[in-house]
Amino acid sequence: MTVSLEQLRRCHVAVDLGAARTRVFVKGAGLVVDEPSVAAVNTRTGALIAVGALAEKMTGRTPDYIRVVRPVSGGTVVDIDMAQRMLRHLLGEKLRRQLRRKPRLRAAACTPHDSDPLAQRAAVETLVGLGARRVELVDTLIAAAVGCGLPVEQPTATMILVCGAATTQVAVLSLGAIVTAERMPVGGNAIDHAVIQHLRHHHELMLPSQSVRPLQLALSGNGLTTHGPAWTEIHGRDVATGLARSVTVDTAAVRDAIHTPLTAVLDGIGKVLRDCPPDLVADLADRGIMMVGGSALLPGLDQMLREATGMPVHIAERPDVCAVLGLGAMLEGKVQPMVLDPLAEKDPLADED
Repeated sequence: MTVSLEQLRRCHVAVDLGAARTRVFVKGAGLVVDEPSVAAVNTRTGALIAVGALAEKMTGRTPDYIRVVRPVSGGTVVDIDMAQRMLRHLLGEKLRRQLRRKPRLRAAACTPHDSDPLAQRAAVETLVGLGARRVELVDTLIAAAVGCGLPVEQPTATMILVCGAATTQVAVLSLGAIVTAERMPVGGNAIDHAVIQHLRHHHELMLPSQSVRPLQLALSGNGLTTHGPAWTEIHGRDVATGLARSVTVDTAAVRDAIHTPLTAVLDGIGKVLRDCPPDLVADLADRGIMMVGGSALLPGLDQMLREATGMPVHIAERPDVCAVLGLGAMLEGKVQPMVLDPLAEKDPLADED
């Protein structure tokens, strides 16, 4: 852990800027913001029209002069100014006033594993623009492991899989640090895109972008498992005519389309295990893999990983908010570092007395 727990205890607010959702934890108040990372802007005046859930509902339904933007992509802030404006409106005037009363406001933020210095600087600049005097950066993998209750500070191996909207991260942790880790550019968005492309190419059907999540629409049974319904009726728009149309889709074919992007996740898990010391791999055979992140709730994904790796696979109790809750636990001092008792050197003159 690059940031000490003592430094994190001095922070007042923790922010998880994700590609799908933005979450804010305030010390003493808990989780105060959990909204989509979306903003709607009037391109004529530059005014902010809506943020969060309301802005997400506008996607694909706006006139020409309204633009729906996502200032965070792949866990990295790509538009600092828009991210600051979005956070201000999500926090609200009352909460911002309370934070401004802090004499030296400190903030903590999650960053994806192995993020480049430019991405880290963007996260820092975003929170500095909100009034933070100092910003501490914590690896998302460690924060999520703490949030789901894994004993990261102990000398035992714990494996965590963070399934985000744009990326998937997997790591083996021990003694409060990352032993081996891998980040794959495949997430929930890529899985949804695979379903959309399958329906477009094989059934000439376009799905609505925001009316329902495409994946849950296509797999209304048991998801990636074979116990779901054999056929599913889907409503959308005909590619050629533009008229509304319904088709009956073979869910087995949709499952095959989903497996294609998920092979990258399996390859990343295999690489992490190959690079991990044998002693830690032996621990993982009993402890298994902990899944967190919004895409961890994908039906049947845990079963697929269980069959591919041969290890137990568990889903966290609240997988979508584990990272920000882990940061909050560090802020409130609920995480204690492991204390090592050094061997006391024996005084050679002690026996002569």
